[in-house]
Amino acid sequence: MRVINFSAGPAVLPEDVLKKARNQLLTYKESGMSVMEMSHRSADFQAIADKAEGDLRTLMGIPENYKVLFLQGGASMQFAMVPLNLMTQHKKAIFINTGAWSKKAIAEAKKSGEVIVAASSEDRNFAYIPKTDAAMFAGDADYVHITQNNTIYGTKFNKLPEIGDKVLVSDMSSCILSEEIDVSDYGIIYAGAQKNIGPAGLTIVIIREDLIGNAADSVPTMLNYKTQADASSMFNTPPTYGIYMAGLVFDYLLENGGVAAMNRINIQKAAKLYHFLDNSSLFSGTVDEQDRSLMNVPFVTGDAELDKKFIAQAKERGIVNIKGHRSVGGMRASIYNAMPPEGVDALIAFMEEFETKA
Repeated sequence: MRVINFSAGPAVLPEDVLKKARNQLLTYKESGMSVMEMSHRSADFQAIADKAEGDLRTLMGIPENYKVLFLQGGASMQFAMVPLNLMTQHKKAIFINTGAWSKKAIAEAKKSGEVIVAASSEDRNFAYIPKTDAAMFAGDADYVHITQNNTIYGTKFNKLPEIGDKVLVSDMSSCILSEEIDVSDYGIIYAGAQKNIGPAGLTIVIIREDLIGNAADSVPTMLNYKTQADASSMFNTPPTYGIYMAGLVFDYLLENGGVAAMNRINIQKAAKLYHFLDNSSLFSGTVDEQDRSLMNVPFVTGDAELDKKFIAQAKERGIVNIKGHRSVGGMRASIYNAMPPEGVDALIAFMEEFETKA
């Protein structure tokens, strides 16, 4: 029996996708082999990669002047690749610090130039998105960086900062494909796939073409976006099975109404869970209401021992990976696209039962 998996990543995948992958595991179509055994230079795999890219472009409305790269290294590799490729003119970047992952991105950027932290929510353990205004971004800078959704703390940017004509770079690892966006608002979007797309190992980078080719000669070959773009993500062996699985997810999303349909369901799931938390006498959320994430919902009882008891009993009910990150404590429900509404209903039902007995 499958559990109800609230893991923040690697995370739940659509069952239909898993079943399709299972059915094609030994032999993909007429190839006579598994995708895992297939040469990345073969016509069969090229067709898989081309369809995956095309479907992602359709889902997100990616303009023609943007490249889609299928890379490795996770968002953590992008923390280094972005400044190595973009911090070339002013040797300066502006960050909004909203949590652990933006702090890691800041640390990497400091190795390439000056970092200006325009705003931060660290004063309250990142429980909100800090307010910004255009004046904060008035000086010279090569780009502005945000972490669009904060997996650990459960916050998200519900409105983009007003940065003028500067290049906006966004880490969308935990919110990509959860709601419609205008890709042209961004210079670079990057995302580790293991939260809302597919298995760990694949990283997606969507980059405007004019931002490619500006890296210094000293930048390692594999960390230069031009290397990856010129080779269509196949300079070396890409994460072939990860691309295949992502392609299955993209196909599944298209068959089920696309990003707009997923967003409607995500809003309903999150609203139901937040409504319970707001009216509970035991559980409470940890994030300011206006900055709440649709994807990651942290909550606490206010008693660390009671939190542990809840997590243990939830596991007995088949509700797993509900423990919160150590920096926040308590619990966290990650309710990505693939989490069915029934999973959220089951969690709320158990929370209600637990509350009556506490």
